[in-house]
Formats: sequence, structure tokens, C-alpha cells
Amino acid sequence: MVQAPAPITTTDLATLAIDAIARAGCEYGDVRFCTYRNQNLYARDRSLSQLSDNVSSGFGVRVLLDGAWGFAASPYKTPAEVERIVALAVEIAKGSRLSQQTRVRLAPVEAYRDTYITPIEIDPFTVPITEKAELLLHLNEQLLSYSEHGIKKAYSFLRFAREDKTFASTEGSLIQQTIYRSYPGFGCTAIANGDAQERNYERPPLNIGYEHINSADLLSQVERVAEEAIEKVYAPKGPSGIRTTLILKPTNLWLTIHESVGHPTELDRVYGYESNFAGTSFATTDKLGKLQYAAPWVNFRADRTQPGGRGTMGYDDEGVPAQSWHIVKDGLLVDYLTDRETAYRLGRPSSNGSAYADSWSSLPMVRIPNLGLEPGPDGGSHTATLQEMIADTEDGILIDGVGSFSIDQQRRNFQFGGDAFWKVEKGKVVGMLKDVTYQAMTTDFWNSVDAIGPASEWQQCGTNICGKGEPMQLAQMTHACVPVRVRDIQIGGAS
Repeated sequence: MVQAPAPITTTDLATLAIDAIARAGCEYGDVRFCTYRNQNLYARDRSLSQLSDNVSSGFGVRVLLDGAWGFAASPYKTPAEVERIVALAVEIAKGSRLSQQTRVRLAPVEAYRDTYITPIEIDPFTVPITEKAELLLHLNEQLLSYSEHGIKKAYSFLRFAREDKTFASTEGSLIQQTIYRSYPGFGCTAIANGDAQERNYERPPLNIGYEHINSADLLSQVERVAEEAIEKVYAPKGPSGIRTTLILKPTNLWLTIHESVGHPTELDRVYGYESNFAGTSFATTDKLGKLQYAAPWVNFRADRTQPGGRGTMGYDDEGVPAQSWHIVKDGLLVDYLTDRETAYRLGRPSSNGSAYADSWSSLPMVRIPNLGLEPGPDGGSHTATLQEMIADTEDGILIDGVGSFSIDQQRRNFQFGGDAFWKVEKGKVVGMLKDVTYQAMTTDFWNSVDAIGPASEWQQCGTNICGKGEPMQLAQMTHACVPVRVRDIQIGGAS
């Protein structure tokens, strides 16, 4: 009896690709075999208006030949297709070399053979769709029970993702990773007094299982969210054209960190790789170790190892191990976010593992990892709890949640809104406001921070939709932080 040949595994195909890259004479090459599953549920009012459960699978080959990149990808995982895609990537590299002025060189990396899986308790894809839909509809029904008081619209959502990736390189690495992501939230709109105002609540997007969908926590927030939406629609507009003190909750501050610290310190952006699309950066390399980015008691740390962080993984998409490092230390700009190419250009001995691609058909690029504001030290002269900041503020505004924002092409001058605002007078919260924005120059803002919350008030907030590159790629990251107080900031009306 003739035995059937053993099925070809992903590892077999990865080995085939690496061997073909080596035969082509490339100085470097890698391959990523990836499968992405994304499940999204969205309920509007009393109906489930969106349900999607999609899988995308394929592989991408990247080669460096004569100092030029070539990349090609395919959804067909067969030996013949692997050979074809490697040959195509090599031909693209040859074409790229014709117009390239500077040879690409890479910072070294060791070879790793490893497996990483996001620690989870409950696989979100094993939970029945009906259970998920019923939770969303119940949340909306509870919000709409306030309709007589002005709540006219409600929404809720659940989002789950799983990434399965096998990475192999001519350096000798073979790395398999499985990454889980979960993200729930809801919100409502109050309509009254000739106005409409929204209020929402989210459990932040994290790399975690279905245990993140804490129905008791979600339901416990409904009353507060509905009542604050109603209060907001009747609230007076915030003052405009004045300077005041701001107290920012982590739910608001994370986006300011993302836009004014994260993007400006992406080294590919600093070098101008994004200049025709998203702009450049004021934080140029001549300022490294010299620029007083923030007050001396302000520290920003990048951390791909942070438990639950949306950007947490074992290795980046160049096979570089997850790391933790300061971007701003004691207020000074001390480092950047790098991949192997930009790290070499900066003269660094290695990348800090900030390369990520959102698909098997996308090239890895420098992406913000988890990047957060470190808490104030216990007993520090600038450490204060949120309540202590409020009690110590004569006149100011407390801000929660995110709203509209804008920032210039060099990440210098910005404007941010929020989801909820309260007036602070003589050490007390005295009432809600609406339509507030704040404007500042990046370094002016961070140098005006005079109080930072302690570790007990640290929260993991962040995003799952950070766009970058052409074609556009989406990445996700956590910006864990604590409340801060910022003095003498310009505020205005809603944009």
C-alpha cells in the first residue's frame, strides 16, 4: 500500500522561501505567513446593524538585493507560488535599485526560534454570536430606557481579532506568534434644548481574551453615561480664547500622547519617509539628548512587553524581540522608535523592535508600539492623585474621553477636544461644560505639566485604528498613562 505524502506545512514553505532567497544572491530576505481573523458586531438602537467575521490569509516575501528592497505577496500557499513570489520580489528589488540613491543597510539581529501566544482565559471566537448580540442589545435597551429624559440614540460594539504569523529570515529565525485582541464599548446621544450631545464608555482595546468583555462592568456604566449625556446637552458652552488649567484623565490624555509624542518619534517619519503623505517631525536627530521635550518629571516609555498592551507581542515583524525603553527621560528626548533600517542609519547597534505590518500583503514599517506616560513616584514633589489635583486647582477644566483633534505636519501645533468636560472652581467640580478644545505647541504643553498621577491611577487606554503609510496600514497600540494637570493652556470652542 502506497502511503500518501505528508502534507506540506507552513514551516516547510517558509524554509523553501528562505532557500530560494539565498539562491538568488540576496544579502537579506524574510517571509511572513499570516492568517488574520476579525469579528465585529455593532448594534444600533434595538437592532444588530453589523455582523462581520472575516478571514484573510497569505504570505509576503521581502528581499534586500544590492541595497534595494523588493516585496511581493500572494494568498496562494503552494511551493510553486512561493518560488514565483520570491522571484518576483527579486525582480522588484532590481527595479528599485535603478532609482535608489542610498543603499539600504540593516542593524544586526540574532536568529530566534520561538513561539509566542497572547495569554488569554477565554478564546473570543468560541463564544456564541447570540450571546454577544444579546449583550449589545441589552446595553442599548438600558440606554434607551432614558428616552423620556432625552436619550434618543444608542449604540454598542464588540470587536475581536486573532493574528497567526510565522516569520522566517535568512538570519536563521523561525518565529510563530498568535495574538488575540478584544475591544467592547457603547455610547448614546441626548437630544434636547435644541442640541445633540454624545457620551460613551469603552473598555480599552487590549490584547486579551473574552474575559475583557465584562458585562457587569459595562452594564454598571450605563446609568452614569446616560445621565452625563443628558447633563451635557443642557450644559453651558465652555469659555473660549482664554488660558486656564487643565486636568486630563487618561481617557483623554492617551490621544495627546499618541499624536504629539508617538508619531513625532517614529524615526522613519523623522527621516522624511512620510513627508509627502503625513508630514515630517520637529524632533529631528540633531535634538537627540538635547531637546527638553517635557518637564523634568515627565517620562515616556515604549514597551512591547506590557501585559495586555495592544502592541504587545513576542517579536516585531522583522524578528526583533519585544523590548522596553525610554523615549523621553527626565523630560529629555533620548530615543526613537526604530526598525532595522532606521536603527542602522542612526548608528544604533540594533533595532528596538518597532516594525509592524497590518497584513501579509503589507510591508513592515515603523509603528508606535505601546507608548505611555510613567506614573509619578510615590512621595514625589509633582505626584498627586486626581482628587488632589482637583482640590489644589483654583480655576480649571477637567476633561474625560476623546473628541476631535488636529495637529500640523511636523507635530508641533495641536488642538484636542474631549468627550466630557467639567468646570473646576476653588478645588471642587461645580458642573458640566460642553464644546471645549485645547490648543498648544507640543513642547510647551508637555513642559507645562505640573502634576502627575501615581501608579494606582494608571490606565491602559489606546487605539486600534492608527493609520500610516501609502497604501494605508492600520495598527494598534496602548498608551497607558495617569491623570495630569497642565497649567496655562489656551482653550476654545469646539472645532
